[in-house]
Amino acid sequence: MLLAAALCTVAAAAAHASDGAVEAPLREVMAAEFAVSAGRLDEAVAWYLKAARAAPGDAALASRATRYALMGRDDRALGEALALWRERAPESLGMQAAGATLALRTGKARAARRGLEAMLREGGARGWLAAFGVIGTGSRDPALSARVLGQLFDRGALPTEPMPLSAAGQLALGLGDDDLFGRIDAVARELHPDDPAMGLLRVQYLHRTGHGDDARAVLDALAAADVLVAPRIRARVALAYAGLGDPAAGAALLAAAPGGDDDLGQVALRASLLADADDKVALAALYDDLAKGAEVPNPARRLLLAQVAEFLERPGEALDWYRSVPGGEQRATARLRATKMLHDLDRGEEAYAALHALQQDADADDQLRRDAYLMESELRREDGNAAAELDALARGLAAFPDESALLYSRALMWERRDDIARAEADLRRILVAEPDNTAALNALGYTLADRTDRYREALELIERARVAEPANAAIIDSYGWVLHRLGRNEEALVELRRAFVLEKDAEIAAHVGTVLWQLGRRDEAMEWFEDARGIDPDNRSLQRALEDVGA
Repeated sequence: MLLAAALCTVAAAAAHASDGAVEAPLREVMAAEFAVSAGRLDEAVAWYLKAARAAPGDAALASRATRYALMGRDDRALGEALALWRERAPESLGMQAAGATLALRTGKARAARRGLEAMLREGGARGWLAAFGVIGTGSRDPALSARVLGQLFDRGALPTEPMPLSAAGQLALGLGDDDLFGRIDAVARELHPDDPAMGLLRVQYLHRTGHGDDARAVLDALAAADVLVAPRIRARVALAYAGLGDPAAGAALLAAAPGGDDDLGQVALRASLLADADDKVALAALYDDLAKGAEVPNPARRLLLAQVAEFLERPGEALDWYRSVPGGEQRATARLRATKMLHDLDRGEEAYAALHALQQDADADDQLRRDAYLMESELRREDGNAAAELDALARGLAAFPDESALLYSRALMWERRDDIARAEADLRRILVAEPDNTAALNALGYTLADRTDRYREALELIERARVAEPANAAIIDSYGWVLHRLGRNEEALVELRRAFVLEKDAEIAAHVGTVLWQLGRRDEAMEWFEDARGIDPDNRSLQRALEDVGA
């Protein structure tokens, strides 16, 4: 995929270059993209720079050189690529963003601010989105990014419409600058006192800083406001109650909405919140209300009834509802979940017979048949039958050779059994058929970094995933972890913290704690370990980390 895109770039250059000029970029671009495919970003940048020099006036090649240089660590190469791009497309928003990123990365706050001000002034909505992207991900120092954002705010450079202002507030929180958020919030309260997005950020900020009662008061005011006419906003407020530890209040908010029982999406969220609150009485009442309208064979309603029955731990009723789903896209889900209910009812033989029937059903679509093998492997694992789990996946792969979901599931199984060689073999089989499969690239890279000493090879695999999805928290976490394994702990800490900003995950928190421990900052490390324990006390990475550090 990457190579095809690169060749399209070269083909475009061919339209306006001489034969000799095109021949050199084609060779260099081919070499660059093979380097990208191998995860060798510095080498790719060098080749793309050669291609750009050989095609004077071609902004696209300079842009690609800059794009890959931004992901590497060679600021000199980045500066050269950016200079070529600036010379060829001085007004482009992408070039301005790259220039501001380089300034941030090299600690030139004033130059970064000037570039960002130009983007904010001239780029409209695309401009502020790009500028905030630079501030959020462009620097290796979150404190520097926060300082620049604060300077832009103090100078009146930030747009003050509700959407960009709330985005700036979210960015300040993500960068850990609570004082800056407070200043942005003060302006938002004056200009847009009823903006729900900013109100929800205010709740998050107050809760994070230990002001739980104030957070609840703000949320209660939002719940009483007219903005809740929009179902999407009502759902966000309901979820915010769950974030404060009171999912029942969120469910009550949804129940009070006029016409809310007619919106099955809202009803499903309400059921989920009641399940989180372990409020079986209210959940049973909701279930009874839903059942009253189930005489009409509505597939979505019956599927929801089955799911609520699962929440209520009534597998027999759930089974009946799943079996009654008459058709539509919900029918496949219902047939699959029915086998899980049979298993929960200790009717394992029936469950496996139903799964085998699904696997052999010529009228079922391939995805359902494949998922039947995956479900069987999960149920066999619940039974503790390792041989049968492996057999289910092997039969699935016999029916669907090289199917990535089955190979991925088997690779995770091998990893749990500490058979890293077989896990690697299955992940590599995925990559033979799908070289750009980022999940497999990341899983293999992380596995090699975490369970072997093949750190350079792991880095190349993770770099390939990072090129495709630079803002993916799991990939950033893997990148930080392999940097740690390579002994680059300060760099690792920046990446791991950035991953945690994007996704509050126990494994990422455990990784941050491990690196802090290695750096001798053990009090901070213990705080991160406690955060990880609060998210998921049984997380395998957390348990291994605590064992490794002896904490």
